[in-house]
Amino acid sequence: MQALTQQVLEQENGSFAGSGGVSSANRYLGFRPAFMDAETGAVHLSRFADGRPAPFHLLDGLPDEAVQSRTPSGRVTRLKPSIVSGFVSQGRFYTRDEAARRVAELSEPRYAPVPALRSC
Repeated sequence: MQALTQQVLEQENGSFAGSGGVSSANRYLGFRPAFMDAETGAVHLSRFADGRPAPFHLLDGLPDEAVQSRTPSGRVTRLKPSIVSGFVSQGRFYTRDEAARRVAELSEPRYAPVPALRSC
């Protein structure tokens, strides 16, 4: 697994642009940016360094057990290789791929087509 860095997050956002795999495209359905440790199953919502919920993926608000390295000033530069980015919705973690698929499913029309009217 590739360790998450700011650069990797930016690449992921580019790869998932235009799909439900990015925060701006799934927020309206209640998805919240998060990270999961694939080794432990621990899920962490994305937060600003001061603990407030973040509307997109940020590295600085993660707990020490998710962090591999920091700058001397304390900014997170790299996460453990077992950490993956994704989203939480209704208590479930979704990878970016899973979120993109789920958003596509939820965005499909859920009504039956209206039959054409016939004139008498």
